[in-house]
Amino acid sequence: MKGRVCDLTTSVGSVELPDPVMTASGTAGHGDELARYVDLSTLGAVVVKSLAVYPWAGNAAPRVHETQGGMLNSVGLQGPGVAAWLDHELPGLLATGARVVASIWGQTVDDYALAAEALADAPPEVVAVEANLSCPNLHHGRLMFAQLPETTAEAVRASLACGRPVWAKLSPNVASLVPIAEAAAGAGAEAVTLVNTVLGMAIDPETRQFRVAGGGGSGGGGLSGPAIHPVAVRAVHDVHQALPDLPIVGVGGVSTGLDAIELLLAGASAVQVGTATFADPRAVGRVSEEIHTWCRRRGVATVTELIGAARAR
Repeated sequence: MKGRVCDLTTSVGSVELPDPVMTASGTAGHGDELARYVDLSTLGAVVVKSLAVYPWAGNAAPRVHETQGGMLNSVGLQGPGVAAWLDHELPGLLATGARVVASIWGQTVDDYALAAEALADAPPEVVAVEANLSCPNLHHGRLMFAQLPETTAEAVRASLACGRPVWAKLSPNVASLVPIAEAAAGAGAEAVTLVNTVLGMAIDPETRQFRVAGGGGSGGGGLSGPAIHPVAVRAVHDVHQALPDLPIVGVGGVSTGLDAIELLLAGASAVQVGTATFADPRAVGRVSEEIHTWCRRRGVATVTELIGAARAR
């Protein structure tokens, strides 16, 4: 077996992917920005930056701060809106041969429905819609949709208007992800994406000012990168153990093939590479190559053998 080619094909619900590695929303732009560094057609999919039905300017600067082991961001979901993306960004991305996952967000349940409806006539290469539920909503006092099972289910049901598979992107900033993932699946999500950023904050001791402005000047932001990788692994493991039939896309601090394999072993069917692309725009392609090399050297015939294969000592 040693030295044989490993089949990297995997499935996330009804969506078959030729490779388990995708970009993570918010880190690869709205279109083909990474095409000069990576053959996007070889990836599992390109997950674009989250889009609302309307254009959104995002938060004031400063919006990004490098931390030990990661990055704090408060970009605020800046985007052109779904219609502008369909007209101006998607054609160039499709020209690369990429499979595309559109990411949507909203401040209300109606926002999700309208964004999803706007994607209903998107080309078939848009293979799924990832509903980013880790953003403040106006229905429940600016709690995140993903902080409650009920609001998670509401937003997922609204997102089904896209007419294609919906993946619910959930937040780690809760006591337990299992009931929230269960609610997402019960509302019609084919898969869950685990996890979004961890809430964090940084302060400059010299100026006593927040390092990022945050929404409304709050100074808070989302922590991503290697620092949150163990959080992501635990989240994937816990949800997979409780809901073994629910497909999971693992994301959080993936910068090497071993990071990705760890998420697969925890129970993910596919993974996303995000913050690592800021330091190395070729990271998503490199991670895929490293997975293949690791599997080939160990006689792993198909990457699906790894899914949920972690065991106790």
